[in-house]
Amino acid sequence: MFSYLIQTIIFIFGMCIGSFVNVCIYRLPASRSLIDPLRSICPNCGSIIRFYDNIPVLSYLLLKGRCRHCNKSISFRYPLVEIMSGAFALCTFLKFGPTLEALIYFAFITALLTITFIDIDHKIIPDIITIPGIPAGFLASFAIPSITYQGSLLGLLAGGGSLLLVGWVYYLIKKAEGMGGGDIKLMAMIGTIIGWKGILFTIFFSSLIGTLVGITIMLRTKNGMKAAVPFGPFLSISAVAYIFFGPGLISWYLNLLI
Repeated sequence: MFSYLIQTIIFIFGMCIGSFVNVCIYRLPASRSLIDPLRSICPNCGSIIRFYDNIPVLSYLLLKGRCRHCNKSISFRYPLVEIMSGAFALCTFLKFGPTLEALIYFAFITALLTITFIDIDHKIIPDIITIPGIPAGFLASFAIPSITYQGSLLGLLAGGGSLLLVGWVYYLIKKAEGMGGGDIKLMAMIGTIIGWKGILFTIFFSSLIGTLVGITIMLRTKNGMKAAVPFGPFLSISAVAYIFFGPGLISWYLNLLI
């Protein structure tokens, strides 16, 4: 009974963090302060949202997805992000226990969640997350048992270097930018947390997902070949997949080859 109570508290804590993630997703691309105004505002009318209307998920349900002031619809993505954040908080706790490692991974996943939705909306990956995230990830490697600081450095070089090489080769062939600088910095940040083995997994898995999504878009839209698909979400999804399933999947694959 006590363990279920702890898990519930962690899930609620994660949803509260998800509420802040929504603020970051909305304000960072517009270069707006994350603390001024301190309270959330309606994305439609700009009214300050009262504290009792800002309870994760519950307020959205009670207000039927509408602003109390202007009565305009509020995107379902707001509670979705909160639920996802809560789920990730719980999953990291269940996998890694009440440890500093779990907290580091949750913070990392939260950053990736923010990056994912910003990249989907604006086709950008904010430097304000990735650039500080690189040294922060390296320092965090000292508290993660599964990676050494050498592995973190190799991950940084492998992550940033691999996409830099891909972008350079693409430019030589097509004479156009094929890999944004944001993706390169994102991969460098990812590498500091999951190391070079995680980078190899992330490159393979993100390429697979990206190919499948690209083919689907091509088949469903007339201008699918020209549609710009942000790659940041695929990198983020793959990095999270590695944290929870990567080593097991790699061992399973290697056993098939033996």
